[in-house]
Amino acid sequence: MYSVVIIDDEPIIVEGISKLVPWEKYDCRVAACAYSGKEGLEVIRKAQPDIIYSDIAMPGLDGLKMIAALKVEFPDMQISILTGYRDFDYCQEAIRLGVTRFLLKPSKLEEIEEALSVMVANLKKKNIVHEDEEQEDSPAGSFIVKNALQYMEEHYEEKLSLNKVAEKTYVSQWHLSKLLNKQEGKNFSELLNQIRIDHAKELLREPSYRIVDISEMVGFTDVAHFSRVFKKLEGISANEYRNTKL
Repeated sequence: MYSVVIIDDEPIIVEGISKLVPWEKYDCRVAACAYSGKEGLEVIRKAQPDIIYSDIAMPGLDGLKMIAALKVEFPDMQISILTGYRDFDYCQEAIRLGVTRFLLKPSKLEEIEEALSVMVANLKKKNIVHEDEEQEDSPAGSFIVKNALQYMEEHYEEKLSLNKVAEKTYVSQWHLSKLLNKQEGKNFSELLNQIRIDHAKELLREPSYRIVDISEMVGFTDVAHFSRVFKKLEGISANEYRNTKL
């Protein structure tokens, strides 16, 4: 039988779907329910269900990032979205990332069953073995990399770690590391260093900033480390670079 997880912050919706749908007719069973996005992700990673019905407009949850993360970690998992969010572009992006059905609330029982029928049919057609490369090159993988790089670009001056960025994109450190290496050809540290050095080059055009100040402004805690990274990436020292631009 296929296992199902239902996630919504409205208990009446969770209870309604779990009790009204004739699960056995579709060779399914409800494995677990959750009532928040955070709890839902924990339940999914523990139960690893075949099918998910989930709201994506819950507090503290970025629905599109959640979808992308799940499709990368569990490529065969079938996802149907329940939401009151009536935005065509959002719907299109969700489907591009791998959502099977986008159901607007209040959803009728026949709509929920139709989605279930399609998801079960998809599971029966799926080849269980997937190559990692397929997922790393998928729209979901590209979406995660784009968001990871955007977060790094917006927070480069902070103390960033692979774990922190992975948390923001809802994937494991292992998955994020593989995605970055596959799509960008560099590891997390190399990408972060490049972002920081690019910003440092802009600041070096301003003569009032000392190099030690610039080092701190772009997120380095040690000016010696900054100097080594700068020379490695640019071929010249930060001071030499400044002299060519002033």
